[in-house]
Amino acid sequence: MRPDDWYLTDDLDTFLTRAGAFLRSRPALHTVPLTVTEGLRTRGPQYYGAEAPYFGVLESQGAVRAAYFRTPPYPLNVTPLTAEEADSLAAHLAGLGRTVPGVLGERSTVDALARSWEGRTGTTTTVQQRQRLYRLGTLTFPQPIPEGRPRIADAADREQLVRWYGEFMEAIGESGAERAEGWADARISYGGTTFWETPDGTPVAMAGVTPMVAGQIRVAPVYTPAHLRGRGYAGAVTAEVSRAALAAGAAEVLLFTDLANPTSNALYQRIGYRPVADFAMYDFTATAVL
Repeated sequence: MRPDDWYLTDDLDTFLTRAGAFLRSRPALHTVPLTVTEGLRTRGPQYYGAEAPYFGVLESQGAVRAAYFRTPPYPLNVTPLTAEEADSLAAHLAGLGRTVPGVLGERSTVDALARSWEGRTGTTTTVQQRQRLYRLGTLTFPQPIPEGRPRIADAADREQLVRWYGEFMEAIGESGAERAEGWADARISYGGTTFWETPDGTPVAMAGVTPMVAGQIRVAPVYTPAHLRGRGYAGAVTAEVSRAALAAGAAEVLLFTDLANPTSNALYQRIGYRPVADFAMYDFTATAVL
């Protein structure tokens, strides 16, 4: 596998023409590139940030074997690779002349990529987060269900969505306040966020879903303000959006968890989610423009 087997493009349509069928062939493992490219397609190239995204495709003997993308300021995202393919990607990336601040992907893939990156660039790489991808099996509503009801957020809830999205991003250690308004507008446009609200109509938790692409919907984000946690709101609203995703015709309902949070991992398994694969995010700490 050679570095020049990778094809680089800044054009989303070109990328989807070359890699779209490959991404749809494994919708669970490719849930992030599927949903991110759908967001770029429907909301525009600056949806995730002011700097233009870029994309890559690995082709061998006329077939697509892997793909990556980056939407600055976020890390590179890559589909599963063999160790040989990961080394060829490291060589390819090292020759791009673009910033590569880190990578997110299936764990063995990014572990191999990080080792190759260190060897080729001398950069120190560190694991920032371990994640687990889950797929919904048999949905089970957690008991007891807290008082209240679900409600899909609409335009009147925009300020609440913006505020809670900013709080959620801060809670997970990411900077997202600058795109909270765009996120809220996008979710409102397709009914993509549901509140759990108390009997008096006060929202106490939210769960979002991505648009359905290739038969899959991913639950994200799930957020309860700190002072309202431990009352069953997150479980109830997650179960409700999972039910609605199935009712909408999703063949696969997915979500990611942070493996450092045993509470959320246990909760989602009680609802009926089952592990698919482990993922990891690496930080390439010393990286500048190569």
